Amino acid sequence: MSNTISNAYLEMQRKLHERPSYGVASLAYAPIVGDIIIQAGVKSISDYGAGKKNLLHGLNKAGISGFEYFPYDPVFIEYGLPRAADLVCCIDVLEHIEPNLIDNVILDLALITVKLGFFTINTGPAVKVLADGRNAHLIQKPQSWWLVKLSEYFDVIHLQSDHVANNGFWILVKPIVK
Repeated sequence: MSNTISNAYLEMQRKLHERPSYGVASLAYAPIVGDIIIQAGVKSISDYGAGKKNLLHGLNKAGISGFEYFPYDPVFIEYGLPRAADLVCCIDVLEHIEPNLIDNVILDLALITVKLGFFTINTGPAVKVLADGRNAHLIQKPQSWWLVKLSEYFDVIHLQSDHVANNGFWILVKPIVK
């Protein structure tokens, strides 16, 4: 795996994760992810940027089970490194990545995606501000910009405007076989 976060930014993220309201977006996406699990026969999930593992909590609450769950988040070192899985979820993460490291993160996602990837991306500003005064969404680019980035490694299966985050979209992808 490549360098995906600077030490200074990792420390800022640690502080943000101390807030109970930070990292809760995946709860709203759990029903969509649950449908994907059922329809695609997913046996393993890698939750890239898992935070407090709210995706797993949401899936459990919805009664979705029968899969291996691999959380990854650099803030929570106890989760370990990213692991390959049938379904890789990256929810409310990509827009928070440092711009000079986004290509490394997308490569990481490509390396661990076995069958499908489910990524949500907010294209506008966040409500939250970092300790250094920057908007928490470090990358505020249109959908077309993201599609160029993601299309280097993935084929798009489904793209939808996001009902959770009004300024964004979610995308279901499969890895390009090279």
